[in-house]
Amino acid sequence: MESSVLHITTRMLPGKKIEVSTPDLAVGDMVEVSIVSSKPLNPERRSVLDIIEDLPGGILFKTPQEADEYLQAERDSWDR
Repeated sequence: MESSVLHITTRMLPGKKIEVSTPDLAVGDMVEVSIVSSKPLNPERRSVLDIIEDLPGGILFKTPQEADEYLQAERDSWDR
């Protein structure tokens, strides 16, 4: 299969989305997309605790007592 390369420059849209439109491709055509940033990427360094805290349903206790209280409340709810 022969391939072609199209070079398109676009801007990052709200919601950190990129939109590409070209008359050279038909709806349903398979494409491969590579993104080259015009500036160096510096990913935000986050601690493991910050990542865990952001997880959906993630529970991070500040003290062992908080963890014990949570577990006791869960156990108590089983008896209801």
